[in-house]
Amino acid sequence: MPSSADAASVVSTPLAREARVVTPSARLCDSYRKLVAEFVDGGEKLIPFVLGFDHADFDAMLARLADCARGIGLPDGFVAHSTYWLVDDRERVVGVSNIRHALTPSLLREGGHIGYGIRPSARGRGLGSEILRQSLSRAHDLDIGDVLVTCGQANVASAKVIIGNGGVLESEAFVPDRDEIVQRYWIRRGAVARSKG
Repeated sequence: MPSSADAASVVSTPLAREARVVTPSARLCDSYRKLVAEFVDGGEKLIPFVLGFDHADFDAMLARLADCARGIGLPDGFVAHSTYWLVDDRERVVGVSNIRHALTPSLLREGGHIGYGIRPSARGRGLGSEILRQSLSRAHDLDIGDVLVTCGQANVASAKVIIGNGGVLESEAFVPDRDEIVQRYWIRRGAVARSKG
């Protein structure tokens, strides 16, 4: 599920347009750790959940992420999932996305295919829209057709990001485990290209 991605409009800024989604790598270790520290220091929930992976042994964490993408060593009930980092023009990790390769009944209810989070100090610059746009492209590369993205009803910024990327609200329901109403949006394959021009 997306975090409070961007309070700003879903229109890309020059900074967002220069950002790119990359596979996690050791060269970005310090920047990644600073991103996680911003979430922790601000008392924010670690979204996507992979931000909670132990990164003291960074190479081991990278190996774990690679295994998760191949479906190796997953806990019961989990599906293969790929993680990407959004990197700005200064080589700073400014966001993280996690793409689930399939949907379980639980992910169909909440969570969906893509979860993402933007570094708190980098919000309001269109990066939420950009990480979702690029993550949709990666999802299609993984042969995922239509993509489900969810967010809490109170998270208006994330809803705008999802809608701006072609999301169509299918339903909303109270999820007791989260104690909130969760909105479920479907983004049809090719919707972003059509909505951008």
